[in-house]
Amino acid sequence: MASKGAFRVQITAHGKMSHSAYPELGESAIEKLLAALERLRAIELPVNPEVGPCTMNIGLIEGGRAPNVIPDHARAQLLYRLVGPSDELRKQIIAAIQGLAEAEFVLEIPFTKLRTVPGIETMVAKFTTDIPWLSSWGTPVLIGPGSIHVAHTEREYISKKQLHEAVELYCKIARQLLDS
Repeated sequence: MASKGAFRVQITAHGKMSHSAYPELGESAIEKLLAALERLRAIELPVNPEVGPCTMNIGLIEGGRAPNVIPDHARAQLLYRLVGPSDELRKQIIAAIQGLAEAEFVLEIPFTKLRTVPGIETMVAKFTTDIPWLSSWGTPVLIGPGSIHVAHTEREYISKKQLHEAVELYCKIARQLLDS
């Protein structure tokens, strides 16, 4: 039915390094980044009635030099799961962090509507795939073995049974698509 898109954003804050015993001589990039992230978390993200809400994950935070140094740099990497175009969200991100940090828009894979095949159960893929890059071949069908619930974990796997069932399913779908 649909696959959510991915919108990766890097937020960078700059400060002024100083000795932590004299914080008034510095400007903490980490504190600026934390304030920027709080503003970003407060943005009301769009909801698509067919596929649900856009979501945001703060996946990585890094910065500073040592516990006794006011940090002069800090960075966070965020991933938004898109449910439509990103234009308005991009504007909201820039406005929210103005004066605190800068945004670099690193990657965008668009939200994609998918073709359905009669008799095959459908779902909304809350994850993102590379399938939008294959849309020049027509409306894509997204299907495959395994479970997204174990992807990117130490328990990631696909059973042999699931692989065999997938071959049968692919053949069934190919026959149905050729008949239509």
